[in-house]
Amino acid sequence: MLILASRSNARKALLLAAGLEFGTEPSQIDERAVENETAARGADGRGIALALAEAKASEVAARRPADVVVAADQTLALGYELLHKPGTLPDAARQLDHLRGRTHRLHAGVALAVEGVLVWSAVDTAELTMREFDAAERDAVLALEGGRVLESVGGYRLEGPSVRLFESIRGDYFTILGLPLLQLLGALRLHAPDLLATARP
Repeated sequence: MLILASRSNARKALLLAAGLEFGTEPSQIDERAVENETAARGADGRGIALALAEAKASEVAARRPADVVVAADQTLALGYELLHKPGTLPDAARQLDHLRGRTHRLHAGVALAVEGVLVWSAVDTAELTMREFDAAERDAVLALEGGRVLESVGGYRLEGPSVRLFESIRGDYFTILGLPLLQLLGALRLHAPDLLATARP
């Protein structure tokens, strides 16, 4: 059985759209501890995203050794600064203001464990530039989005009204949503082909 080690609605939607049957079991790792330990070893946002995905996959796979476990994580880097999910809508507004008119990078790590062993991992990066929007535009978008933006590391959802705030995007759409799907499907074909053979229509 395929297990998604995540609570992310966006990642669930991507796997469902790809026709995969799966269950969910979020990992119980201390994400900030993994991030701090990885950063202390000199890793940047890419390395941290990969380390988080691998740690999540390994932790859930240890509890579900008979299953195939996929885990993912995403970091947002604004230069050398790493941003995290906003806790409230006012926090999201402040974060959007911080990103306004600037270019940031989203790093999405993904990892796959089979029979309790980490067999594959990868990280991909997308580059996004926000417009010089004003407070009224920002507030209108947040009113349309509601609490859904609190699930995103950037405080926005590219698949929603937040797209109005962007000037340009370079990179894979699935990576921006937090799961490098094409790379993952390639890994499943190699390491767990039966899961694709039994995918739902």
